[in-house]
Amino acid sequence: MTDNRNGDWSDAQENAEENTYEVHGSREVYRGKVISLRVDEVAMPRGSVSERDVVVHLGAVGVVAMREDGTVLLLRQYRHPVGETLWELPAGILDVDDEPALQAAQRELGEEAFLTARTWSVLVDMYSSPGMSNEAVRLYLARDIDEIPEQQRHEGVDEEADMERHWIDLDDAVERILQGEITNNLACVGLLAAAAARSKDASFVRRADAPWPAKPTLADHETPD
Repeated sequence: MTDNRNGDWSDAQENAEENTYEVHGSREVYRGKVISLRVDEVAMPRGSVSERDVVVHLGAVGVVAMREDGTVLLLRQYRHPVGETLWELPAGILDVDDEPALQAAQRELGEEAFLTARTWSVLVDMYSSPGMSNEAVRLYLARDIDEIPEQQRHEGVDEEADMERHWIDLDDAVERILQGEITNNLACVGLLAAAAARSKDASFVRRADAPWPAKPTLADHETPD
């Protein structure tokens, strides 16, 4: 491990770029609808080769929808892997080929929250669990909110049919994160970022069409030859 306590951000990046982890081999061991699992043989800096399990994911977008009064839209949705109903942001996977991330976020906000927004910006780009997956997520801040008329709303199925929608004060949501009541990672990151952005000027957030180099494509999820 390199100790760079006295260095700066650029020093740390340069040190990381010096180490190349070449992949000597890769095999897919499972393929599902949303994820696949592969095992990579990776060369380590000191010459050894180690196997790394990689969950290949389509990627996702999420939305912090904020009204002028400082309230944000949160969902209550059941998540089977943890067996709990969680506080979450409107979000969804990038499962439409060539769909721009912003368009996917707008679609998810409409389908899950029955909302549209006239002002969009990028809050955060993140890897949800980089120790085991390539899942990349972009979180947006949506403002100037309008409701979709009831007769035009998307009808959810399965868990989405049972979702609850709640407007929560952003400060209250941040407190719920710190108290361990909101535990979904996208919600935690997005809400804390929104709270930070609210205290800054407009230049603190990026344009809605800001580059996203880590954005996955459906081709990344295809079965290798």
